[in-house]
Amino acid sequence: MNDKDQKMPPSGWIVLDKPRGMGSTQGVSAVKRTLREGGYAKTKIGHGGTLDPLAEGVLPIALGEATKLAGRMLDATKTYVFTIQFGEETDTLDTEGEVIARSNRFPPLAAVAGVLDRFTGPIEQVPPAFSALKVDGKRAYDLARAGEDVELKARKVTIHALDFHRHAELVSASSQPTDTSEQDEDWTPKQVRGDDPELESTFQTTTGRPDPFDPSAPLEVAESVTLEATVSKGTYIRSLARDIALALGTRGHVTYLRRTRAGPFAEEQAISLDKLGEIGNGAQLQDLLLPIEAGLDDIPALSLDPEQAQAARQGRVLSGLPHADGLYFAKSGSVPVALVEIEGGTMRIVRGFNFPDVAE
Repeated sequence: MNDKDQKMPPSGWIVLDKPRGMGSTQGVSAVKRTLREGGYAKTKIGHGGTLDPLAEGVLPIALGEATKLAGRMLDATKTYVFTIQFGEETDTLDTEGEVIARSNRFPPLAAVAGVLDRFTGPIEQVPPAFSALKVDGKRAYDLARAGEDVELKARKVTIHALDFHRHAELVSASSQPTDTSEQDEDWTPKQVRGDDPELESTFQTTTGRPDPFDPSAPLEVAESVTLEATVSKGTYIRSLARDIALALGTRGHVTYLRRTRAGPFAEEQAISLDKLGEIGNGAQLQDLLLPIEAGLDDIPALSLDPEQAQAARQGRVLSGLPHADGLYFAKSGSVPVALVEIEGGTMRIVRGFNFPDVAE
């Protein structure tokens, strides 16, 4: 295909529902490949926050001018659904590692509920040894894989919300019975997934197991539990799972991890790899591409007249604006101009966007 036949590079967001086993950079590569197959000119692409290969879910991918906002996703709060398997701790704190500690203690669900408040709000957390953090210029996971002892300092993070995941649609395989001799005849996977609308929690079943959210329910021991957490940047869910298990007097590791929200992007907006691939087969990108302002839904819009928009594009400071102090998404009509900050009536450019004015 000749350069003149290529489509203009797009700008906006694709929210990928990253499958387990795929790295974040592989997700970016998949989008690049799809755009190339769809006939688009070379486009700058980046992701808005790493998602581990063993995790699945929301991976915002910025295209074109939206890459100027990708850094904001790194600072954004994120929400995860995760399953803790009690009784064993692995060196990686997930299913990939070797078991390094065992416990025969399995906590009552009431006890799990009782410790969650300890991990809500500002906390200090020691990251996993198998992490991308650097120690003396080297990645911690490289040192850990080489058999070296990795000591990481505790970091301050914030857990904005932490509770049982009441409407889980997916659970890890470890949550399902494996010993068929102990299964109820009527057991089906939906009993642990919460698909039955008559069930009020992921722990209740049609065979009569009680709802743990009912204060009158009898004591029920949990081999695993699925939780939902909304956290600040820098939070490691694997470390959170480890620490919850330790607080319950046992050991634990993560068997299932899904990111359901990253900043303004929710899983309802995410598309599968199959859906992404349709672009390379002729599907309209615009049907899947979110506008650049989708990454700025917490920032008010600021309408500029043509003269102000031209000044902003040239990086000039505008004074005498009547707006309150803060960040704004400046637009000229429907055309994005810049992310700006107003202080004392004076506007300065934080990030300028290179979109042609429709009037030009």
